[in-house]
Amino acid sequence: MTRPLPSVMCMVTAHVSVPDELPAPLPAELHYDMTDPYAVRLSLGAPADRTVDWVFARTLLTEGLRRPAGTGDVLVIPRHRCRPDSLRIVLRSSAGAAMVDIAASAVAAFLRGTVSLVPPGTESLHINMDRALAELTGRD
Repeated sequence: MTRPLPSVMCMVTAHVSVPDELPAPLPAELHYDMTDPYAVRLSLGAPADRTVDWVFARTLLTEGLRRPAGTGDVLVIPRHRCRPDSLRIVLRSSAGAAMVDIAASAVAAFLRGTVSLVPPGTESLHINMDRALAELTGRD
């Protein structure tokens, strides 16, 4: 029997804004799993409901705590003027864009947990190439 690999989870309240709407608080979860050591997942919405999940680089979130980071679909901006104690994550897709504000202290604590699990620069040591190859080829 195999043991599940460790992960780090952080439940937070995200304040989500979309164009022409007032910001709305939503439950959210930041999740990091050793099976995908380069990525973090942000799930928006109640776990019992259907969540909206975004997966992006852990380094993007880390860099975004200090300075604006990212291009394309995910941007991370520290200490936004509307919420100075929060981190702003801008999510863009063909359907539109949303701004997600999360307490910077919660994001920093979450990232400290991920670093204690997988220090930066050691991610490649945690990739199971046999499993990744099996997933790519559709073999069990």
